[in-house]
Amino acid sequence: MSAPTLADAHDALLVDLDGTLIRGTEPIPGAADALERAGLPVVYVTNNASRSPEDTAAHLRELGFTTRADEVMTSAQAAVVMLGDHVPPGSKVLVVGHDSFRQLAREGGYDVVLSADDAPDAVLQGLSRELTWADLAEGCLAIRRGVPWVASNVDTTLPTERGLLPGNGSLVAALRAATDREPVVAGKPAAGVLRAAADRVGATRPLVIGDRLDTDIEGAVAAGMPALMVLTGVHDQTDLLAAEPHRRPTHLAHDLSALAEPAEASRIRSGAGLDVVVDSGSLRLTGAPQDLHGLDLARAVIAEAWHHDVSDLSVVGDGLRSRVGDAGLVVG
Repeated sequence: MSAPTLADAHDALLVDLDGTLIRGTEPIPGAADALERAGLPVVYVTNNASRSPEDTAAHLRELGFTTRADEVMTSAQAAVVMLGDHVPPGSKVLVVGHDSFRQLAREGGYDVVLSADDAPDAVLQGLSRELTWADLAEGCLAIRRGVPWVASNVDTTLPTERGLLPGNGSLVAALRAATDREPVVAGKPAAGVLRAAADRVGATRPLVIGDRLDTDIEGAVAAGMPALMVLTGVHDQTDLLAAEPHRRPTHLAHDLSALAEPAEASRIRSGAGLDVVVDSGSLRLTGAPQDLHGLDLARAVIAEAWHHDVSDLSVVGDGLRSRVGDAGLVVG
């Protein structure tokens, strides 16, 4: 009898988009097939607030994913919901972001205004590739008056087919510097958007899948959900080695093909027979089984570093150092 797969252990997948399923306008190879084979309900949870749920679903379908608008949960949707904790429906709201974000705010019952001179009661901020200095200036003026400020997300970068580009977090940082204010954040790493995604499909054992420690994984930990980190986007094995406890996933894999593999194959756990010594806050690796290599070796070393609460790694022996390098870990 074959071991249960990672997909078998869960009742839904809460999946990030940028860096996990797609890079800009290109799909990540094999991602669509892996989701299809998993046979589980999928909620596409994205911090990208520059597209509506309908446009996001259409974009994914163009790239080979079977996606409906009601399976998409954007940080902009979460931001509009969270805004209700601060101002009542009918309030004036200035949206620093894409037109689709303004439409979501209107659908949420808010009066969307375009200028700080319109005396908005709150500010919503999300990513727009057409955003200008003038848009930021209107947001700055309103925020400095002390009204509630809700940001869809604080991702500093956005993975694209050309590389990493500025994300909404970079634009939030500009207004943070100009106003000395901190926004309420709706998207990952806030737990609310992931819990709302799980509730949408009635999941009690969801698996969060993403590529970023500071959003996808931190959000999963905050929500008390297991997480799979894939190496198709922003963060890598060395980033994971130094991850603080609130940014540590349960599983690590190259890509979504791990869903069809035994659950324990991708789990980050110690007990792999490594010879280690902890010295002055550094993990010194002196030996590893010869049959342990690649990502299996990386998972084992990462687990040992977490167990001993250290983030620096040194390796004794050129052969072992080469194996560790091949596993994707940078040795200090």
